[in-house]
Amino acid sequence: MNIAALYISPGHNYLGHYGLPPGKYPVESVQTVECLAGRGLVADRFFDHKPDFAGQVTFFAMEVYEEIRRALNCMDQPPSVFRRNVLSRGLDLNVLIGAEFEVQGVRFAGMRECTPCYWMDQAFAPGAEAWLKGRGGLRARILTSGWLKVDAPLPC
Repeated sequence: MNIAALYISPGHNYLGHYGLPPGKYPVESVQTVECLAGRGLVADRFFDHKPDFAGQVTFFAMEVYEEIRRALNCMDQPPSVFRRNVLSRGLDLNVLIGAEFEVQGVRFAGMRECTPCYWMDQAFAPGAEAWLKGRGGLRARILTSGWLKVDAPLPC
């Protein structure tokens, strides 16, 4: 698995906003991020969210991003709108559900799909929630501390 981009956000735009407008917290693209075992990504909104939280880090496949852009004819949206932390390349993330895996020396436990919600239709494009079912990414717990870095950056 290669890392094409890393994203963190200081606050929740959608969690806890049901029936309300989304929040305005930015998604920040970073070149490196510190992963702390059992806690999450330093400076991200889910850091120390809950003990054993299944979504301490989220992964999203670059291949899925490229497919949804074509499928919904929405070429102008960046992958950051999905608010996943790690934009990966080269691996079907669904095979990691229920498995332990390692990326750049950091160990993770793949917990479950990062299920798309109705906000996806607003954040990306109408039809995104339905299109992403089964392809929404991966929620994972961090098992060992370490650093991730972008190693296969997005093209300019």
